[in-house]
Amino acid sequence: MSLRIRHADETNQEAHEINVTPFIDVMLVLLIIFMVTAPLSTVSVPVDLPASTQQARPRPEKPIYLTVQADRSISLGEEKIPATGLIAAIAAATKGNKDERIFLRADKAVDYGSLMQVMDQLVTAGYAKVALVLLKRE
Repeated sequence: MSLRIRHADETNQEAHEINVTPFIDVMLVLLIIFMVTAPLSTVSVPVDLPASTQQARPRPEKPIYLTVQADRSISLGEEKIPATGLIAAIAAATKGNKDERIFLRADKAVDYGSLMQVMDQLVTAGYAKVALVLLKRE
């Protein structure tokens, strides 16, 4: 019988490495799931927005109503104004007070772009307090 003497450098060493293959597989599956579901999460449903169930806020004594009608004409209160004279008419109605709240009403037939043009003119002129007027839905 022969005896064998083991030396310290001949011992079996365990591999202390992490197997990353399952981690990579899981990450690729998650990536595919997010790539498929991200385009589906956008809203592309046509919406009718002119009514709300929120409680109405109290109106000031003399509110300033700016109305965009279906033919895209603009009225300040009861008076029609040209689109080029919008800011001058608002400045006269608010007496130059840029903190005055302006109530913006628009017909359902007015497209979103036309409404945003009016709002853009107001914000550019410094009137940032613009409230959209809606019908209360029961």
